Amino acid sequence: MAHDVETGFGASRRGFLGGTALATAGAVIGSILPSGNGGGIPQAHAQAAAPAAPKGPQHLKFPGKNEKLVVLGDKPLVAETPESLLDDETTPIEKFFIRNNGQLPEEAKNPDAWKITIDGEVNNKLEITLGELKSKYKPVTRRMVLECGGNGRGAFSPPARGNQWTNGGAGCAEWTGVPLAEVLKAAGLKKSAKYTAHYAADLHLSGDAAKPTISRGVRIEKALDPYTMIVWAMNGQPLPNIHGGPVRLIVPGWPGSASQKWLTKITIRDKEHDGPGMTEFSYRTPIKPMVPGDKGDPANFRILESMPVRSIVTSPANGAKFAAGTKELKLRGASWAGELTVKQVDVSIDSGATWQRAVLEKPKNKYDWQRWTATLKLPSDGYFEIWTRATDSKGVMQPHQAGLWNPQGYGGNAMHRVAVLVG
Repeated sequence: MAHDVETGFGASRRGFLGGTALATAGAVIGSILPSGNGGGIPQAHAQAAAPAAPKGPQHLKFPGKNEKLVVLGDKPLVAETPESLLDDETTPIEKFFIRNNGQLPEEAKNPDAWKITIDGEVNNKLEITLGELKSKYKPVTRRMVLECGGNGRGAFSPPARGNQWTNGGAGCAEWTGVPLAEVLKAAGLKKSAKYTAHYAADLHLSGDAAKPTISRGVRIEKALDPYTMIVWAMNGQPLPNIHGGPVRLIVPGWPGSASQKWLTKITIRDKEHDGPGMTEFSYRTPIKPMVPGDKGDPANFRILESMPVRSIVTSPANGAKFAAGTKELKLRGASWAGELTVKQVDVSIDSGATWQRAVLEKPKNKYDWQRWTATLKLPSDGYFEIWTRATDSKGVMQPHQAGLWNPQGYGGNAMHRVAVLVG
């Protein structure tokens, strides 16, 4: 029986990804010194020589949330989900990651009275309450991935600015609401409509109510995608306050920052939006590759839209131990690819020398993640790293290490690696 270990072998899920738990593994196993996440320079020698043990991850303590979520920041509150907790087909609310930009607003006392305004390049300015939204439109429910734009940032070298996400800034929930396109149709888009601008009720960290915490937007074509939704329920429950309740946007396949929480207003603009989180290097990646660690030129950057292909191992957990004589490992995982689909997932236990095709399930609907399974034969007892690599519907494959370095670390989708010990 495999089990996730918090001390000893596999001491830290995050440490393994950064090379720390590889040192622990090296100490346990002796001469085996694997490379760090992404297949780069071996790190175990240097880590093993470190004089003090690294500080372990800080786990979340928040009502209704799993205590194994890892806190990446407390002002604002940011917490990611260990890959092994993403083993459900639909991610439970208690296991869903948290990403805030400002102060958490108070929970709405009368959710149905919550008001959303649609203005700007429209024929009819629209003010609609959540109650009216529920009564006037037929609700739809879709299972879709929501992913932070910085997911995978922790794999960049040198480190990029921001929360050091591994793969846990993603989840796949059942969202219930109405397509944004239907509401925009009621407002009547002008021919000049080019871009949306989203606004929310959360207070800026400075306490200045006049400052938007973050105000992202999307091209009008994406706003009219039938899967872009205004939602009020998550997994059949009223949308929790921590996840943007009572009402938020879900813009699937694009960075989660576009999926505005605590939605109060959508302004339709005649040009690309320039609110907080839309300019300089925010949610942008290089057009031409830049020197890692360099300052960067904003003119060489474009907005990150479709998120890159990614796959993770959800079982066994990193640090799992198996009995001596175990001959095979049964693997489970998840994969997704922004606006695209996943064409195939391959797994390896010999550092990518050979690969085995996994069995890939079809998505429930567009933007759903695709679960996968595989059974790997083991040549012996010992230490093994499971690598997983997904390929999207355009043939783009996950890299060994995070590429296209950028100052704020977007688009990092290095192969996921999990360490196990047999015997």
